[in-house]
Formats: sequence, structure tokens, C-alpha cells
Amino acid sequence: MYANQGLAEFSDMAFKTAVVLYLISLAVSLVYYGMLRSATEARRERSRILGEAKKASTKQKVAVGAAVGGDVIEGTDVPDDERNDVSGIASGSMTEADLPKTFQVEALKAKFRRADKWGGMTQMMVWLTAAVHLLFLVCRGLAAERFPWGNLFEYVTVVTGMAICVACVVLRRKAMRVLWPWIVTPIILLLFYAGTELYADVAPVVPSLKSNWYWIHVSTVSVGGSIGLVSGVSSLLYVLRRKQPKGKEHGWFGKVVSPLPDASKLDALAYRTAIWTLPIFGLGVVFGAIWAHAAWGRFWGWDPKETVSLITWILYAAYLHARATPGMRGLPAAWINIFAFATMVFNLFFINIVVSGLHSYAGLN
Repeated sequence: MYANQGLAEFSDMAFKTAVVLYLISLAVSLVYYGMLRSATEARRERSRILGEAKKASTKQKVAVGAAVGGDVIEGTDVPDDERNDVSGIASGSMTEADLPKTFQVEALKAKFRRADKWGGMTQMMVWLTAAVHLLFLVCRGLAAERFPWGNLFEYVTVVTGMAICVACVVLRRKAMRVLWPWIVTPIILLLFYAGTELYADVAPVVPSLKSNWYWIHVSTVSVGGSIGLVSGVSSLLYVLRRKQPKGKEHGWFGKVVSPLPDASKLDALAYRTAIWTLPIFGLGVVFGAIWAHAAWGRFWGWDPKETVSLITWILYAAYLHARATPGMRGLPAAWINIFAFATMVFNLFFINIVVSGLHSYAGLN
């Protein structure tokens, strides 16, 4: 059954190793996320304390001026003990020594340095994980003597492998490392489902896939889908950040999203990735139509997978159009992008697993 039994077993071991490394990467990234949140909140608390000191100083000066002039100025309700206080918060002469040690400059710098170290560890772990994931794909392909996307299990591992590589590129800047938990989590969920429910032994592809268009069509769609994953997650985080503006977070969920970049950066990331998703995924659909003509004698047959793929592409086009249209930018456009990614996931699982059609190669329907 196997083209190479040894490589097949090694690829399975590499897959399991990659999943474990993804879990470790998630744990490390969550530590970084938590430490950055703690440092960010400490910095904001410092700003709040200094802001209150400045306000108290203003009130003190107004009150003193009113007393000297013998007039009562409305809105200057200053307690007596603050009127006579000429130091600290009330006078606005707060120094570093007056601040709690946790909020002093050196303490804050130390917090951010520790967070940065964990951020670097996160980046290293993710790169290592991506390398092992790619090793699995290479070994799987060599074991089967074909490209490693001949069934749904392999396709999911290819899309997630490409997604982590895309994320390694777009999240390489220090300011974007904080997004790693949000990217790694869906990848882990997809791999867990693929490994437990979709796993298939290494075997030759079904006869209908033996075509030169096989690797062209599937690889192009895979790349488009992987970039779409990063774009969709970015738009989702943009929506969350719009609900919890940076510096104005509230409630428990505000604490969860507080380390995220501001909404404009998340929106820009979603857009920069979507502009690649649209043409690449579109090319995949076109290549599929050419292959369909060679295999079935027609370019388009409104097969369920073809139809949903076309809808997905139209939604990505609609997102980019909305993103460039005044009145549609922001939340309306972001929701279109999220919906486009949702239809891609729907096409990947529901159409392949539940709905029977000409694209039913997963052996599950």
C-alpha cells in the first residue's frame, strides 16, 4: 500500500511532533501575551496616576488663585487638606519616587524587556514548528511519490502549513508578535480535527486526480486559502478591537484584547493579505475549471464545491471593493471578509464531508 513504509511512518511521527510543537508554541505565546498585557496595564495605570496628579495640580492652582483674589470660582470644589498641600499629587510635583515602585520607569522597562524575551521565544518556537510541519509534508509526499494533497487530511495539513508560513512572514515585526495566539489556535484546532477524524494512510491518489492540473489547481487554492486564514483572523480581531478601542478597554474582555495592536493596524493587515487571497484563490478556481474541461468535458457544472468556491471569491472581491468605498470601510468591510473566510471553511468541511459531488475525494461521503 505504501510507496515507502519507512518514510510514511516518519511522516506520521513528524505530524505528531508538529502538533506537540504547536501546543508548546501556543503556551509560550500565551505567556508572552499575558506578560505584555501586564506591562501595558501597568503603563496605563502610571499614566492614570500622573494624569490625576496633573488635574489635582490644576485644581490647587485655581483654588489658590481664588483665595488670593477673594473671589469664589464655580467648579473649584477642592478639599481643605489639598488646598494647603504643596507637594505630591495635589501640587502636581509628583516624582518617580512618589510613584508606587511597580509603576516607576525602570520597573516598566523591566516588564517590557521580560515580555520581549518571551516574544522572541515565541517567534523561535513558531519557526521551529513551521519547519517540522513542512518536514511532515515533504516526507508524506516522498512516501506516496506524489504531491501531499491527495485527500482531505492532507489538504488540511497543507493549508495549515502554508498558513503558518504566511503568518511567519506577516508577523515578523515585533509589534505583531502578539497576534500569534490568535493564529496558532485555529491551526491547532484544524490539525487536531484532521488527525483524529480525517486521517488517511499514505496511498496513491485516486485515478481521477492523476493529472498535471492536480498539483497546479490544488496548490494554488491551498495558498489562497492559507492567506485567507490570516486575513480572516485579522478582520475578526479588528472587529473585537473596534468594540474595545485601545486605551479604552472595559470589562473582562477588555483585559483579554488589551495587548492587541490598534484597530488600524489590524485592518491594514487584513487588507494586505486579502489583496493576495483574491487573485491567487481566483487563479485556483480558473485552473480548476480548465481541469474540469479536460476531465469532464465542461468548464463549469455548478458542482457544490465549484459554486461555494465562486461565492467565496466573490465575497473577497466584495471585501476589497468595500474596503475602498467610503461608508463601507471599517466594520462593514471587515464583516464581509470574515464571512468570506467562513464560507471557505464551510466549503472545506461541510461540502467535502456532508454534500456528495464530483469533488468528493475525502472518502467521507
